[in-house]
Amino acid sequence: MKSIRILLILLFPIAVCSQSIVNNSKNDYELVPDNDGILVEKFDSIIVDENKYNANNSVFKPGTSFNYSFEHLTAAGEKLYFKVNSDQKSWDFVTVDKADSKTIKSVVIQVMSGNPMAQYVPDYNQTTIAYILLENEPFSMSGVIENEANVWVHPPRDHYFKILELNPFPYIKAPYAVGTEWTWNLKIGSKWGDQRWKTWDGNIDNTYNYKITDKIVIKTPLGDLECLVIESTGASEIGTTELVAYFHPKYGFVKLNYTNIDGSKTNLVLTEYMKNEMGG
Repeated sequence: MKSIRILLILLFPIAVCSQSIVNNSKNDYELVPDNDGILVEKFDSIIVDENKYNANNSVFKPGTSFNYSFEHLTAAGEKLYFKVNSDQKSWDFVTVDKADSKTIKSVVIQVMSGNPMAQYVPDYNQTTIAYILLENEPFSMSGVIENEANVWVHPPRDHYFKILELNPFPYIKAPYAVGTEWTWNLKIGSKWGDQRWKTWDGNIDNTYNYKITDKIVIKTPLGDLECLVIESTGASEIGTTELVAYFHPKYGFVKLNYTNIDGSKTNLVLTEYMKNEMGG
């Protein structure tokens, strides 16, 4: 995909504790907990390779992209999509019968090579991903953490997708086996609110509980895939959310079924896994 401008940069706060958890001398890094408990790679200062956070990835390899179909279901069950307005800031829901070529029905998560986010955050320690809603339109970037201890993905959060900020993020933690449980916490500012689902003042504290509950074969556009099922909930003073995620060791999170803060649902299904021209 060419001639794409970056509209905004989405950042996840990075803070690394000094306590070493795993010393992986083969890969020249340690795994240490960030401020929220996700394990991230910590390299010796002499290692300056801009791909050092990408080299051990099994799913999110630079030069690959993941095309997800998207649908929003209201609490009453009506299917909706959305369209970004000409100001590139506001957006509106679109009914199925009003959909056209500018209606958002999918999102591409594209894995960048190097560390392009380092120009904004010098010590950025994630794999950079771009979220593309329409080809040749502005896109944003954020990150993925992938290593032998966990895989954590920041979901798209442009326009309508701001609603996902309140939900559990796609996240799986070792051991990758039925019965594994863990928690995560995140502060969420009021800028992620919207009158179409929920508004609040200041920051709220979201607590997420995750559990790998099953290992099943599911039918997908990529074929029958054996996936781990991760059931998760989010809770804060403004309400609760849910995510059921299906994780495959090659394709990552192949299906994401969200229950949003207002009782609506967001469904993302991986429809295409691609090698692409844009690596960074």
